[in-house]
Amino acid sequence: MAQFLLAFGTFIALHSIPAIPKIRGALIGRMGHGSYIAAYSIISTAALAWLVLSALSLDYVEIWQPRPWRAWPTFVLSPIGLFLVLAGLFSRNPFSISFRKGVEADAIVAVTRHPVLWGFLCWSVGHIPPNGDLRSLLLFGGFALFSAGGFLMLEKRARRSLGPAWPLASSQTSVIPFAAAINGKTRITVDMPMAAAMLCTVALLVWLLGGGHAVLVGADPLLFLGV
Repeated sequence: MAQFLLAFGTFIALHSIPAIPKIRGALIGRMGHGSYIAAYSIISTAALAWLVLSALSLDYVEIWQPRPWRAWPTFVLSPIGLFLVLAGLFSRNPFSISFRKGVEADAIVAVTRHPVLWGFLCWSVGHIPPNGDLRSLLLFGGFALFSAGGFLMLEKRARRSLGPAWPLASSQTSVIPFAAAINGKTRITVDMPMAAAMLCTVALLVWLLGGGHAVLVGADPLLFLGV
């Protein structure tokens, strides 16, 4: 348990860096934006792998028994979450997490100004029902709480960075997905980053369901459905 808590603490600390302008700015100033993104991605992936492996090393303590119907939230929410994470990372987004710089926002921001957080939240919440053991609840529940807490931090960062431009810019998007479009403040379109995210999502899902998920974590999600 100590290793799991240390891994989770490291994961949270690493993913808090983008929300702290002084630290993020200092790193980008020294390394350059491209090198910062590359290094951050590699270190974050390593931290995530450490966290998952440390969770798998914990003793299995069952809380509820698996049932086929409990797999459906995963099959519904995980593809949505994966698409939102990829679309958010591929797109320019002055409000939130992105691999790309730019003041002008790409099309995914019309859906929500925090697609990566929503995607990670969907993915983590979707993995809770079929995994009825304590270690899975700690892992995915912790991810969900961390994602939910990130909205406030990134909203504060966006307000600070955009300054006088915040009122107009934020009025054309929303934190809640599709809220701005429903209220007529923006229009949903599809651009190249969103199209690329869709294609990557389909490819990753085919790989994961074709055996990739079992290779990564030793579990075949189709077995939950009895397929």
